[in-house]
Amino acid sequence: MVDQTPPTQGFPFKKVMVGTVGTTMEWYDFGVYGFFAATIGHQFFPAKDEISSIIAAFGAFAAGFLARPFGAILFGQLADRKGREFALVASVMLMAVPTFLISILPTHETIGPMAGVLLVLCRILQGLSVGGEHTTSIVYLVEHAPNHHKSLAGSFAPFGASAGILLGSAVGTLLTTILSQEQLESWGWRLPQAVGLLLAGIGLWIRRQSLSHGTPEPKAEVSPLKEVWNLHKAKIFRVLFLNVMPAIGFYTVFVYLVTYLQEVDQVKAGHALGINTVSMLCLLVMIPVYGWLADRIGPIKLMWASGVGILFFSYPLFSLMQHHDEWVDLASELCFVLFLTPYMAASPAALCAMLPHRVRCTVLSIGFNLAMGLLGGTTPLIVEYLRKSTHQDLIPAYYLIGAAMVTLIGLFFYKEDPGAHKELEIETNLDSLGQGNPAGSKGFR
Repeated sequence: MVDQTPPTQGFPFKKVMVGTVGTTMEWYDFGVYGFFAATIGHQFFPAKDEISSIIAAFGAFAAGFLARPFGAILFGQLADRKGREFALVASVMLMAVPTFLISILPTHETIGPMAGVLLVLCRILQGLSVGGEHTTSIVYLVEHAPNHHKSLAGSFAPFGASAGILLGSAVGTLLTTILSQEQLESWGWRLPQAVGLLLAGIGLWIRRQSLSHGTPEPKAEVSPLKEVWNLHKAKIFRVLFLNVMPAIGFYTVFVYLVTYLQEVDQVKAGHALGINTVSMLCLLVMIPVYGWLADRIGPIKLMWASGVGILFFSYPLFSLMQHHDEWVDLASELCFVLFLTPYMAASPAALCAMLPHRVRCTVLSIGFNLAMGLLGGTTPLIVEYLRKSTHQDLIPAYYLIGAAMVTLIGLFFYKEDPGAHKELEIETNLDSLGQGNPAGSKGFR
């Protein structure tokens, strides 16, 4: 499956910017909520027991993820029927509304329990938007890249998501450093949402400017959802299995761990966010490196290595985090970065190669967001509850090990769609206005 023809088509930098900017904004909004979960819990879900307040806040965090599969159906249909570019613009517009509302939302002290209800509704709207944004970006990036850059281009979808989480972590670190706890509780937690609204405006402007001159896209002539239901249900479950580990892994290591270090290892909030920010920065640097490597050795090999690493090293790494040493905590989280990054970088291109063009966005959106919504988004809530109820601080490690086992089973049954490479080549040629693409492909095995 290796073509020795020298590649002549360059890396699609403009397409990557378009596919990445909205993802960065939306995941900033999503991630920054997780970093301020404890503060938000006090404002919207006050309780005599502080732990109950935090759990309620993580419940609102999970509500956004539970909405993601519905957003996946909505935007997957839009992307397959109206085109990838139409869905990319619509998702950014939808995210801007709840971001603005959260920044001005009255707290429990002002309007009582209705404050928590309104917060959950805003999180649901954000979940609908993210449910369509990330997977549409994945498909857009992979389809518009030449064969010898598909894994690298696809890796910029998780790069954008990680950049958004990193930005949220950096903003959180800055605010917890310069503001007192009283200021954070009173008004400081609203500032990150205001920044998110600014990012939404920038992302929308870039996409409207860049996509208005795009090339025509092939579109489905019949309902993609109907075809998926009749012919491709199995592919949804394959996508789901392949995303169990990255879903649980990402939200354990880069969202929940901020709270975990504060409660288990007695790390100050600012220091915990600082550790997370350094780890996310390393993740951001390594994602395109592994995307580049996946184009040369094949993404499936990297995905196997990543899954095996999480399976065998989750327990010892979480054990190290209980030694009350911030440098050990940082080293442990950096090790998780080493194990998770190859999978995150390599999987977008591999997932696209599983699916035919006419239903690619619909199948990928549903399967991916079922994993992220039902498993990833609920991870902080479930792990925190299990850890408190069992008094076992290694619960997160057990959860990650189970996730890795499921995904390794999915990798064992991975099967590329027979026509995927030909369709992806045609899509690349359409994007280059019929000039052809002599680039070679390293395949997916």
